[in-house]
Amino acid sequence: MEIDGAHVGTVKAVVLARGVGRRMREADAGSTLNEAQRLAASLGQKAMMPIGASNGRPFLDYVLAGLADAGVTDVCLVVAPDHAAMREHFERAHVTRLRLQYAVQPEALGTANALLAAREFAGSDLILVLNADNLYPHQSLVDLVGLDGPGVAAFDRAALVAESGFAPERVAQFAVLEADAENVLVGIHEKPGLAGLDAFGPRALVGMNLWRFADSIFRACQDVPKSARGEFELPEAVMIAVTRGERIRVVPASGAVLDLSRRADVAGVSARLAEREPRL
Repeated sequence: MEIDGAHVGTVKAVVLARGVGRRMREADAGSTLNEAQRLAASLGQKAMMPIGASNGRPFLDYVLAGLADAGVTDVCLVVAPDHAAMREHFERAHVTRLRLQYAVQPEALGTANALLAAREFAGSDLILVLNADNLYPHQSLVDLVGLDGPGVAAFDRAALVAESGFAPERVAQFAVLEADAENVLVGIHEKPGLAGLDAFGPRALVGMNLWRFADSIFRACQDVPKSARGEFELPEAVMIAVTRGERIRVVPASGAVLDLSRRADVAGVSARLAEREPRL
């Protein structure tokens, strides 16, 4: 249904699918990939990695189906200039549960820069923002979709080890979220390492790049300086927004997060999704 050209009940999400997949490109003699998976890995195409029992569905199909299950209606995929294969796949897939758009990030200049590419799509609406190489628990998506303001999903450190199967060292390479007494975000500590993670205790809150943003995030993304890695980083933009008075609610999240970052992840992710058929 439309009123004055706007979809009533629209819930928007931006999926960051532009990454160059440096870790996925790295050789791993211990990983077991079929020919199609090896090709996707060599190109760094994490989102289009064939996954599942038949190894026939791209990982991004599962991500998009999860968004539709959570009530999202419109998705913008932030992509590289050469994204013809992705576009052709979704044209063949006859997507009916979501309205898909594409926003091109000309250069891989970081996640804040990637989000800026979707500014026209977002308009003045609240948006969900997430990575294309993570599959999040259904309830965590539902909880953020239901927020009436900005928020971030915060996963329990111990639960990520127990439910997602991550080694503690891997969890220490994510970000620790620091909240005040009202569960409002006051700090982001990127890749703290095990010692740094231990300083926050066994119930440390870990960010897995699942956000709900107001349009103020785009002004912060415009103003964020380049990081030491030479990129414009979304967590730094978030903290700029926080210093300007944005209240970002820290929302407890639980359940397994599937992370498809490197070749060694493919077998385990495929096993977890073997019985799931994504509906687009």
